[in-house]
Amino acid sequence: MQIREAAERLLFAETLEEKLLLGPLDARDDSPGPAILTPDHPGRPQELRIQAKGARVDFPGIHRLDDDRERGVMLHFLANHELLAAELMALVLLKFPDAPAEYRAGVYAAMREEQMHTLMYVRRMRECGISFGELPVNDYFWRLIAPMETPVDFITRLNLTFEQANLDFSKHYATLFRQAGDTSTAAVLEKIYQDEIGHVGHGLKWFRHWKEKGTSDWQAYSRALAFPLTPARAKGVAPFNAEGRRLAGLDEDFIRHLEVSEQSRGRTPVVHLFNPSAESHAMSPRFQPDKTALALEEDLEMLITAWCRKDDVALLRKPPGREHLLALKRAGFDLPEIATLAELRDRKLGGLRPWAWSPDASRLLQPLAPEVSPGVPWQWQSPPCEWFSKEIGIRLEELLGLSEKAAICRSIEEAQTAIEPLLTTGQALAKAPFSHAGRGHKRINRDSPPDATRNWLSNVISTHGSVIIEPWLERVADFSALYEMDPAGRAGLIGLTLMENDAAGRFLGTRVSPKWASMFDPEVAAFFYRDADVMRWYQEKIPAVFATLLPGYVGPLGVDAMVHRRPDGSLALKHVIELNVRMTMGRIALELLQKSAPNRQGRFRILRKARGDSAAFTGTLLGGGPILLNDPTQAREFLATWEVL
Repeated sequence: MQIREAAERLLFAETLEEKLLLGPLDARDDSPGPAILTPDHPGRPQELRIQAKGARVDFPGIHRLDDDRERGVMLHFLANHELLAAELMALVLLKFPDAPAEYRAGVYAAMREEQMHTLMYVRRMRECGISFGELPVNDYFWRLIAPMETPVDFITRLNLTFEQANLDFSKHYATLFRQAGDTSTAAVLEKIYQDEIGHVGHGLKWFRHWKEKGTSDWQAYSRALAFPLTPARAKGVAPFNAEGRRLAGLDEDFIRHLEVSEQSRGRTPVVHLFNPSAESHAMSPRFQPDKTALALEEDLEMLITAWCRKDDVALLRKPPGREHLLALKRAGFDLPEIATLAELRDRKLGGLRPWAWSPDASRLLQPLAPEVSPGVPWQWQSPPCEWFSKEIGIRLEELLGLSEKAAICRSIEEAQTAIEPLLTTGQALAKAPFSHAGRGHKRINRDSPPDATRNWLSNVISTHGSVIIEPWLERVADFSALYEMDPAGRAGLIGLTLMENDAAGRFLGTRVSPKWASMFDPEVAAFFYRDADVMRWYQEKIPAVFATLLPGYVGPLGVDAMVHRRPDGSLALKHVIELNVRMTMGRIALELLQKSAPNRQGRFRILRKARGDSAAFTGTLLGGGPILLNDPTQAREFLATWEVL
């Protein structure tokens, strides 16, 4: 018998018996015949015809393996996969008759093994009370692999993607079935696992033969895939099996890259962007980040992992090294897919979530706006630049009817008029409106040099358009209230955090706890509930005015506030220091706590790299010391850490 005859019978036969009839081991290949066109679907009996749409059956979970019928349902899924693999191997032999004889012989041998795998599954599912064809079957493998234009397409899609993923699945489920006492199914999966090692190895051998010279296996493989296939599909929904990949011949570089590769498996992903210079971009369309601002953007963009989900996408300027990604994964983090803007074109998206909807983010993400599903809340936005100025916080105070609000001064004369009365009883604090994280502040007292003060005010007004003047307060404790605003204008309080600032009010870190007040000094904790009525303010009064203040906005918000001490020694609440219409470091800390140990306390900090010994950060999401969130080998100035306390 010729290989072509066996392949034609398998691909076009319309009875299962014919399709699974094995060709001889020593089939000849001296008459491969002409290349065929790809059929719309393989020949199958009526009950096994593959379909893209129609009835669906959910894949059973591992907690149902002790039920005979549920085991049969799982085997039905797997049998269809094996039959599709056999049919696709037959298609390769018929589409590419001019492929090297040695390659074709290997595909033929693998095709026979796939037929045997299908037979083993069919027999075992019958013992579980399920007939092959009793349940709907899908055409997923066929749709993605059958349009192949070269044998390399087949190798990258089937051998190196779906069959490689089965190295994880078959090994893991063989163990689970054996633990459940089903040694028969375990034996089938163990046999398939051993054969899959050979199939991946055969594909890898020829992939290396045909790939572009001078490229690594990983580089060539990543480039060869087209969406919706990505390297992440080469991992099964099971523990990662590095040893099986080594046995197949994959090198360590490939294995380590793959282990940290991620992509959504069905849910449309939300796209995340870290743009911490939002206020500066809102201040000026010509803003160019200096060395420190650029380091902040690049060093800390992996903070995206705090607020995104596993199936989401992170747009990164400079992806971290795979060793750091592996360290994060082993510490317990679910990693997002890392992608470029170009890779997301024409891909259905579940929303856009930058750090802030400042002009830079709006410009960058606008090409993706048409790809966002219409029913999701996180659509493309382009809010007014004024929302990123400290003036928005003063407007919030006005809406709340708070009397001790700051002054917005648009000339030096206005600023000096606002400062003078403050100096009669204390000191003044001047703020640049588009500054953030406590930077761009100047403390002014009677001894401040007049010329230096005037020059500073002049520079700020010239650059920012105004300057904010308010009393200098004796700081006792800083905190923030965090919200998420929905398309209906409702803003729910997500949590409260304790902010760690230096004496000048510059951000150092954030502490979070399920019992928020427990993090404060007892005097402050008592003041919050006895005198300040803090929860009514931050749960009810403040979020009630957000829809009026920020019409149409959807996304995260943060209100920074402070407890200060009056001259008479009593405590007072500064309800609003500023309103951040964006993600905040406090929100990051809160999200990290929810992902790690929601019943414990945690601390998020940003350190200067010179002060942080990266070897000391060896914790996990559940504790054991601080974790480095960004890659210390790439960071220029900043290190971000998280620690469960």
